[in-house]
Amino acid sequence: MTAQRPGPYRFRRIGTGTRLAFPQGTVFGDPWIELGDHCIIAQDVTLTAGMMPDLDLGPDPILTLGNGVVLGRGSHVIADVRLTIGDDCFFGPGVYVTTTNHSYDDPEVPIGKQWPRSDPVAIGSGSWIGTGAVILPGARLGRNVVVAAGAVVRGEVPDHAVVAGAPAKVVRRWDPREGWQPPLRTPAPVPIPEGVTPEQLRAVQEWHAAEAGEAYEAS
Repeated sequence: MTAQRPGPYRFRRIGTGTRLAFPQGTVFGDPWIELGDHCIIAQDVTLTAGMMPDLDLGPDPILTLGNGVVLGRGSHVIADVRLTIGDDCFFGPGVYVTTTNHSYDDPEVPIGKQWPRSDPVAIGSGSWIGTGAVILPGARLGRNVVVAAGAVVRGEVPDHAVVAGAPAKVVRRWDPREGWQPPLRTPAPVPIPEGVTPEQLRAVQEWHAAEAGEAYEAS
């Protein structure tokens, strides 16, 4: 699905170059959902605005994806109140983001029948959300945040931080003077130089494979 071919949906906006794979998961409240330019919405992704279909949610958008957002297969983005995802955010498969959670104030009433609580969510530009992570109501993630696979995130996360665990905690941060603390365990990857051909890359890979094989035989 694209802006030119939106299928049965009437999103508030589908940006230039944005693609939604088929089939999608549950989608409703689409008039209150904005998708930026050059986004990739993978197969079986759920996108909802409002607690149920056919509600009038007012004049403003509820769910906004910035430009260049990638939502991995089977992810769920559930927005009953304002939810924003910044530019160039990448989600692994099976990520769950929600602005609403069950309440359990009354010990005599089944939890599923109690009125839920809602709180806006914001995910800063450039962030990476790992496979199976859960972003809970009220979470506010800064820029270029890494959320480890399976983490459960609530509350504030500063810019340039790595969080992991359930509940998620900061396990690494960027310091302008000291760099990453604690330091990274591996060197930064070196980008492929311009002008390198696929054939040259294949030759390098074959050479490394041969070197690894010789080292294994010698051990």
